[in-house]
Amino acid sequence: MALRKNPDVDLKLKYKKVIEFTLVLSLLICILLFQAFKKFEKATVESKIEIQKIQAEEIPQTLQEKLPPPPSRPAIPIESESEDIPEDATIEETDIDFNEVPPPPPPPAGDDDQIQFIPYDEAPQPIGGFAAIQKKLKYPEIARKAGIEGSVIIYAKISIKGIVIKTRVIKPLGNSGCNEAAIKAIKAVKWKPAMQRDKPVEVWVSVPVRFKLR
Repeated sequence: MALRKNPDVDLKLKYKKVIEFTLVLSLLICILLFQAFKKFEKATVESKIEIQKIQAEEIPQTLQEKLPPPPSRPAIPIESESEDIPEDATIEETDIDFNEVPPPPPPPAGDDDQIQFIPYDEAPQPIGGFAAIQKKLKYPEIARKAGIEGSVIIYAKISIKGIVIKTRVIKPLGNSGCNEAAIKAIKAVKWKPAMQRDKPVEVWVSVPVRFKLR
């Protein structure tokens, strides 16, 4: 009588072999796939590499400006112990009375010193004309040596008797003595007084005096 094979035992033996075979086959497939993708990535990376040339440029050196030195500190005066100090370097003691009342200011100028316009029919005239004033004019030596030329305008008050009683410098010509010389020349000339109708009046008149070197 022949022995019958058990199907369950055969199935278990085949199942174990199938599992082993499939495991080995899957490992081989995975190894082949890894090797294939590795070569493909290496080829793509090598194709993208480009050689770039780097040029070195010289950077100019920056110049640093030198700041000016700070100002020196002021010297502190130190009292000298030497007795050989000149008299000019010492300050003498002064007695000042701060409680003393200062003198009052000078009184203001009166109405006679103010230049007032008085109407007149005939203006005052120097006898001999303004040329007589130029003849009486003496050129200051300082102005002559300095070569100063120009005009001085003097306001002169002419009295009813034709005398210059007051003067005032309106346009000076430096401090070379020309102003004083012009006033002396105006006063040295006799004047014809201003007339208001038939009556002489005191008036102020503008007198130009010319300084010109020959």
